[in-house]
Formats: sequence, structure tokens, C-alpha cells
Amino acid sequence: MKIYSWNVNGIRAVKKKGFLDWVEDENPDILCLQEIRIQPDQIDDDLKEIDGYYSYFNYGERKGYSGVALYSKQEPLEVSNGIGIERFDREGRLITAHYPDFTLVGVYFPNGRSSEERLKYKLDFHEAILDYCEELREEGKEVILCGDYNIAHKSIDLNNPEANENKSGFLPIERAWIDKVLDKGYLDTFRLYHPGEVKYSWWSYRTRARSRNAGWRIDYHFVSEGLKERVKDADVLTQVMGSDHCPVVIEVE
Repeated sequence: MKIYSWNVNGIRAVKKKGFLDWVEDENPDILCLQEIRIQPDQIDDDLKEIDGYYSYFNYGERKGYSGVALYSKQEPLEVSNGIGIERFDREGRLITAHYPDFTLVGVYFPNGRSSEERLKYKLDFHEAILDYCEELREEGKEVILCGDYNIAHKSIDLNNPEANENKSGFLPIERAWIDKVLDKGYLDTFRLYHPGEVKYSWWSYRTRARSRNAGWRIDYHFVSEGLKERVKDADVLTQVMGSDHCPVVIEVE
């Protein structure tokens, strides 16, 4: 089973760039999308009803902002939106799908660069998501937490760490949260298979960073430790265009 995650920076925009053909060619078993940036009355049937997939959406209240989606060949046992905290849930940032052997949590984590207030929101959101995943584990579930985390964990995960160490996305307090996730027993699947490889999943449009590969690795699949032996591979699909992010994928037995 291959599980993909991709911040598409607008599902209608990426559709114009060949998204539906990519899905047909790549044939993911599960596909989580972030930043779909669409409302229920704006989404076309060809995006809601991709052949062979069950589809689920969590739309943000604000038009043209946030939102996540899930496409799955196998019908989940249950799907839910949000975590029950209104100030987070109104932005449509999380979708949870329960399967027989694991629970998949697809998340679009906030960006904290616009203000101190927004950084505080981001940090609070991260803590709430970890608490949510820990509650799932306490219920006996194995968890896959995937999405755009908006944090580069280590210096290897961004092109110019020294210039960004005081910017949201690479702040010590943000990186410490990922350390905390690892300490709880979650695993960064890409680093399991590529401990020293430099690959990025996001490049700024503003600076034409992709042509220079001046990027950040901020998109992840973290899995609870009970799934470690079942994860057979992980990759960052840098060749896939259409967004300022590229997809990330894991193969689970």
C-alpha cells in the first residue's frame, strides 16, 4: 500500500496542471492533500468523484484558504474532521481516517511567519495535534501522521539553515516539537531509509527557489513505532511539479 501526501497549493490550480492524470498514472492507494483552498460549492465532480476512490474533504471557513482532502481506494471504517477544538477546526486543517490496521491523520499545520500571534497559534496547534494522536494510541491504534508540518527539523532539511534559524519554520522551539514527537516513539519515515540524503519538499515561488533547489523538507509521514516494520520505503517525489510543494510517499506492507 502506497500512502501519499501533497500540499497542492490550490486543488483547482493543480488540476489545471495535470493533477488528475498524475493520480491515474501514480495510482496511490491513499492520497492526502493539504491547502486545497476551495469551498464545497466550488469543487467540480471530477475532483469529488475520481474513479476508483472514496473522497472526503474538510473545508476551511475562510474562502480560498487552507482545507484538506483524502482519497482512498479502500473505504475507511470511519472518517472525521477536526479535533474538537473550535479555533483550530474552523480552518479545516485535519482529516482522520480509521482503517483496520492503522489510523491515518492528514494535517495541514499552520505557518507562523505572519505575526507573533500566528506563531503562538501554530505552536498551540502542534501541541494539540500531538495530544490528539497520543489519545488515539491510548485507544490501541497505530498512527500515521502525514502532511505539511511547516517545520524543517534539522540543518540537513533546508538549503540555508544559518540564514533561517530565526525564522518560523526553523525556530528552535518549533524544531523541539519534532524532537518531542520522536521522543514519544514516532518515526520520521524518510529518515529511516535515507538518513543522510538531502531532499526538499517545498521551494518558495517568490525566489524561483526550485530551479536552484533552494528548498525545505517540511512534508512528512511520521508513524507510531508499532508500524516501523511495516514501512518498507519512503521518498520525496521532487520530480513532480504542479505546486510549490512536491508529494511525499511511504509504502506500507
